[in-house]
Amino acid sequence: MEKRKDTNRMTSIARRINMEFWLRQFGDLLLIDLVLVIGAAVTFFLYGEGVVPQGTEVVDRYFTGTPFETLRYVIETENGTQYGYYFRDLFALLKIPAIVLLIAEAVILISGLFGAGRVRQMMRPIADMALRAEQLACQPFDSGKVQNMEAAIRRLDPDNPDAHVTTGDQDLQSLEIAINNMLDRMRESRMQQERFVSDASHELRTPISVIQGYVNMLDRWGKEDPQILSEAIEAIKNESEHMKSLIEQLLFLARGDSGRNTLEFADFDLTEMVRDVWEESMMIDDSHQYVFEGSEPLMAYGDPAMVKQSLRILVQNASKYSRPGDTIRLAALRSKGRPAYIIQDEGIGMAESEVVHVFERFYRSDAARNSRIGGTGLGLSIAKWIVDAHKGEIEILSRPEFGTRFTVRL
Repeated sequence: MEKRKDTNRMTSIARRINMEFWLRQFGDLLLIDLVLVIGAAVTFFLYGEGVVPQGTEVVDRYFTGTPFETLRYVIETENGTQYGYYFRDLFALLKIPAIVLLIAEAVILISGLFGAGRVRQMMRPIADMALRAEQLACQPFDSGKVQNMEAAIRRLDPDNPDAHVTTGDQDLQSLEIAINNMLDRMRESRMQQERFVSDASHELRTPISVIQGYVNMLDRWGKEDPQILSEAIEAIKNESEHMKSLIEQLLFLARGDSGRNTLEFADFDLTEMVRDVWEESMMIDDSHQYVFEGSEPLMAYGDPAMVKQSLRILVQNASKYSRPGDTIRLAALRSKGRPAYIIQDEGIGMAESEVVHVFERFYRSDAARNSRIGGTGLGLSIAKWIVDAHKGEIEILSRPEFGTRFTVRL
C-alpha cells in the first residue's frame, strides 16, 4: 500500500512538472502569434501606402464602414482621389495560412499534454533515492549527513546546466548519483522539447511566408498577368503540399511520443516487401538506377505497413541525395541472425560527426542544407521510431562523396 502511495505521489509530481512546461510552451506560441499579427498589421499598412502613386500628396487617412464586411481603409489625396482596400479581402488572403498555423500549434500543444509519462520515467531515480534515504535513516550515523544533503539540494541552481548536487560524503554518494542523473535527463528532455517547438515553428513559418508573398503579388499584378497567375498558383500549391506533409509527420511523431500509434503485428516476407518497393521506385523515378538483391523468402514479424513506410523513407532519402544516374541498391538478407534490409546509395554522404545526429528531428546535414533539395528533416526520425517500435536497430555507414548505407535489422 505504501508503494502505491509513493507511485501516485510521483505521478502527481510528474503531471505538475509537465503542466508547467506545457504552460511555458503555450506562452511561447502565443508570443509567436503576437509577432505574426504585428507583422501582418505592418504589412497591411505598407500595402495600403503602396497603392498610392509616388509623388502624390496624401491629405487624409481614415477608416470607413462599421460592419466587418464593409470596413475599409481609405487614403485620400489632394486631388480628391481615394485609394484603399477592404479588410475582408486581406482577411481572405491570410485565412488559410492562419488556419494551418493554428492546427500545427494545436498539434504541438496536444502532444505536450501527454508528456507526464516521460517525466515520470525520468523521475524513477527518485525511487532509488527514497530507498537509500530510508536505509540511511536506519543506520546509526550523524543526522548532520541528511542536513548536508538538504543544504546541497537547496543551493542547487536548476537553470545552470553544469549544476550538480555534491556533499563530499561517501555515505551519500549513491543519493548524489541518483539526483544528478535525474537532473541531467530532465535538462536534456527540456532542451529537446524547446528545440522541437522552435524548429517546428520555423519550418511552418517559412511556407506561410512564401504563400503570403505570392498572394500579395497575385493581388497586385497577377489578376491581369497570366504568367504571374500561373507561377503564384503553382508556388502556393507546392507550399501547401509541403505544409500538409510536415503536419502529417508532426502528427505521426506526436502520436508516437504519447503511445497512440497502433501497431498491427503479423508474419510477412521481407524479401517480397523489398522487391515491391524496388519495383515502385523504378516506376516513379527514372533518374536513378535501382538494383535489387534477394531471392530466398525472409520471414519477419512486425507491422507490414509500418516497416514498408520505413523502407520507403530510406529509399526516398537515398534518391534525394544521389546524383542523376547513380545506383541505389536494395537488398533483403539475414544479418547477425536477424531479418534485415539494406539501402545503399552513391550520393553526397555524410561526415562521421553528422551521422550521430541524422535521426534528430529537423536535423539536416551541412551538405543537405547547402543543396537545393527540399525536405522537412523528419523522415529519418519517423523511420527510427518505426524500427525502435519493432525493437530493431539501424546501422549507418557513410563517407562524404562516396555515399551512405543504411542497414536495418528487425
